[in-house]
Amino acid sequence: MTPLLRKILGLNLVMVTVMFGLLIFGVFSIESAARHLPGGGERFADNQKMFILLGAVVYFFTALIDYRWVKWLAIPMYFGGVALQIMLMLGIWEAPPPAVHQLQIPGVPYSFQPTSFVLASGIILLGTAFDQLPRLHRFFGEPAVKVLLVGLICGVPFLLVVKNGDMGSALVFLPVALVTLLVGGVPFRYLSAMMLLGVALLPLLYYFVLPIASPDRGMVRIQQWLLYVQEGRVPDDKGENYAPYNVTMAVGQAGWKGLGYKAPEERGSIHAKRFIPYNTAHNDYIFAVIAEEQGFRGALLLLSSFALLLVQMLFVAFYSRDFLGQVVSAGVVALFFAHIFESVGMCVLLMPITGIPLPLISYSGSFLLICMFLLGVVQSVWVHRNERQGVVDGRQERRR
Repeated sequence: MTPLLRKILGLNLVMVTVMFGLLIFGVFSIESAARHLPGGGERFADNQKMFILLGAVVYFFTALIDYRWVKWLAIPMYFGGVALQIMLMLGIWEAPPPAVHQLQIPGVPYSFQPTSFVLASGIILLGTAFDQLPRLHRFFGEPAVKVLLVGLICGVPFLLVVKNGDMGSALVFLPVALVTLLVGGVPFRYLSAMMLLGVALLPLLYYFVLPIASPDRGMVRIQQWLLYVQEGRVPDDKGENYAPYNVTMAVGQAGWKGLGYKAPEERGSIHAKRFIPYNTAHNDYIFAVIAEEQGFRGALLLLSSFALLLVQMLFVAFYSRDFLGQVVSAGVVALFFAHIFESVGMCVLLMPITGIPLPLISYSGSFLLICMFLLGVVQSVWVHRNERQGVVDGRQERRR
């Protein structure tokens, strides 16, 4: 049996099946959610299929090579992503409206979000740092040094993303940093002290930092969400309350079975009446469309599939052969969980309206490719879990 065939047969088929099942489900959901846009939902569904095919190549290529080679991409991807965030902040390079927080390559009709590049590379960079630096000197294995590394690697892009007004993506850095520290061997007392310090600093951040960093988008949306929490409902469907009101109404009226796929206006579909913001229904509010059409059972099936995928990745982290695989796999779990929780939570008012895509489901280009790349890295950790540790490093030493 050839090594390549052995790797193919050693793939985690549960992860592969669930991932492609979610992707197919997402294509049908996009076709329904984007049907009010110019060109109809078929155009966006076809674009998503193209990105899925490209992502499948990225996924299987990444899964079949040793993940320890991928770490060399982390540094250029990270600093490149930070540089793109700075260019976006300064207005040097950005995509034309209606795209927000995105960049567009000249001559290409698609835009991309640099935040996803920073997140993906940051996870791999943290795993590499935790795995390699303590071998240079025991000083780098101290908990305080690990906390400082996470603070630098996650803190710099976090502040840039907040300054650019993308609060949804900025919040993803927090669970990624916390899980990385937890899996990275930082004692729980350090994590407890950090969480207590974070809670103590919340008033300072809310009253002084946030109004300066993101006065137009972040501050306004958090204030709206706090108002909804205090009153227990969305006051009305006018002005700034328009989207939250109609999104929650769509989820709430679905019932067990839902209104049906591409439900017409005669059935009372809020999306068919275009009350859900149809310009972003296929990415930011796609869960509301799914819940309205498929009902509680469809939403439960979707969330159960995500849960199965996350549990499988946790198993991969547990069975990893080294520290790098553990940290990277756990970091990917944190990233996916944060995106799922925010995207679903904002449709049921558990979270502020932040505008964040649902992984593998929402219409997206660069974010979908990054998600499939990260899933490929986790799959590679599983495929190579039984190989002798340090084989890649040994080859590099012999070449030197």
